[in-house]
Amino acid sequence: MEKIPMTRAGHVALEAELKQLKSVERPAIIRAIAEAREHGDLSENAEYHSAREKQSFIEGRIKELEGVLGRAEVIDPATLSGPIKFGATVTLADEDTDEEKTWQIVGEHEANVERGLLNMRSPIARALIGKEEGDSVEVRTPGGEKTYEILAIRYE
Repeated sequence: MEKIPMTRAGHVALEAELKQLKSVERPAIIRAIAEAREHGDLSENAEYHSAREKQSFIEGRIKELEGVLGRAEVIDPATLSGPIKFGATVTLADEDTDEEKTWQIVGEHEANVERGLLNMRSPIARALIGKEEGDSVEVRTPGGEKTYEILAIRYE
């Protein structure tokens, strides 16, 4: 099976989500199903069907997280240096607008664009891998061609 690279922070966040699902969400949904059963006829019991649907989602997410965590390869970016690779925090300047953006290249299960965590398989991350500070990078995005200058590379 293929290893799934992720940062320590991403691994901790997924472990916390798994613990929450197993220790809080799962017992709560089991209680909700038991309570809904007490209301009688299950064929017309919307509470019961809703609780069963939520239980199915929770169990599926638990299995997914266990699989991901079981194959996780935790990489500490602080031990890395050099050209851009997984774990790098990169500051870019859009060459058209001079707008600066900072992204950390992370695994797909911890990516969150709003928080500046960029999926390593995204077009921008793929274009950045292997580049050095000062390089210019062209990226084909859904919004069209973009050109960025790499201002800084950090491994934290």
